[in-house]
Amino acid sequence: MRGRIWTGTFWKDTSERVIGAASVSALSLLSADGLGLLAVDWPAVGGVAGLAALVSLLKSIVAGTIGDPATGGFTDTR
Repeated sequence: MRGRIWTGTFWKDTSERVIGAASVSALSLLSADGLGLLAVDWPAVGGVAGLAALVSLLKSIVAGTIGDPATGGFTDTR
């Protein structure tokens, strides 16, 4: 368990998940607004995207302590 989250593969996987979570949450808010990009409450979009990214990061760190030691996932592929 020690050192699992300090691998390059783990942080590469985690970064991909964090960026994906932030992007998906931001896009869902934009599409819910009907893509009225000029009328969007950008601070709210940023806040929701940031929260989704933080949750994804914390989830990956927890997964790295119990799942596959090399990645940010809960499953162990070995």
